[in-house]
Amino acid sequence: MSKYNKVLLASALAAAYASHPGVLRARTVDQMMTFDSQTIDSTGVFLIGELERLDQTLHMPLASVTWSRDIDLREDVSIADETSSFTNSSFAAAGGASPAGKSWIGKDANAIAGIALDIGKTASPLTLWGMQVGWTLPELESAQKLGRPVDQQKFAGMQLKHNMDIDEQVYIGDTTLGVTGLVNSSIVTNVSNAATGTWSTATPDQILADVNELLTSVWQASGYAVCPSELRLPPQKFGLLVSRKVSDAGNISILEYLKLNTISNSINGRPLNIQPLKWLYQRGTASADRMMAYTKEQDKVRFPLVPLQRTPLEYRDLRQLTTYFGRLGVVEIVYGELVGYRDGI
Repeated sequence: MSKYNKVLLASALAAAYASHPGVLRARTVDQMMTFDSQTIDSTGVFLIGELERLDQTLHMPLASVTWSRDIDLREDVSIADETSSFTNSSFAAAGGASPAGKSWIGKDANAIAGIALDIGKTASPLTLWGMQVGWTLPELESAQKLGRPVDQQKFAGMQLKHNMDIDEQVYIGDTTLGVTGLVNSSIVTNVSNAATGTWSTATPDQILADVNELLTSVWQASGYAVCPSELRLPPQKFGLLVSRKVSDAGNISILEYLKLNTISNSINGRPLNIQPLKWLYQRGTASADRMMAYTKEQDKVRFPLVPLQRTPLEYRDLRQLTTYFGRLGVVEIVYGELVGYRDGI
């Protein structure tokens, strides 16, 4: 093609685009294929060469959520509720002869001490969550012809976004709403640095002492009523415990050693449940790694969640639309003394 003809072709393409913006596809003037963004749309239509083998498997983005492993749900909330709340009861009772003693009385007693009750309420917002899923009829028809279900893919993407939002809400809360989560709760006061810390150079006995100190501290804060059964660690520290043996002559990792030799195993009658948690990485003071101990029981720690609902399918011009909605609450730590954090591990 001569230089003059190329100029004429470029002028014609520019005029066509100006009269029909957004309609013209990008094309090459030779026999080569183009893979620019204008030749690809959401239905997954691609230019395929004769010697190209396209893998038809639909590969989703890599993502991991663990909220369902680490917390129980509070399921009595509904889409109509705007706040979730719970109460904590406190009792006070004076003794008999000694105000701090036992409630002794005599046979002829005419003034008997009673018990006082105080009920405090803690309320948290139930925030509405929603996302619209839609596609055009031409998109749907094209996707069906190609065997790539655009409607199912968008639904799967919405579910992934919902789960990732729940995961973040459970663990660290939301800065916009001004709420915290399981690993940075403002209710938890048992926060300090690990006694030894720096586990990359610590001995197995020092690591065990750090874990036992945290478990014992939480157990003591509860009046020795409940000893934590769960321990969460940053992924790097979890990998460290798995890869290192107790000793050169030992046949178990430090991780298995901790599960069997912490105070939790002796009190609760089962090994300490140690799991990795990405949200603990650099979560402590001055971006230090943090470990967390707590008890995973519905009456102690839970997350209010209203399952997703959807509106009827709506037809609007060439589009089909539906909206999925639910409510996400705030992690309810009923007993703040049953959770503890240690930084600098």
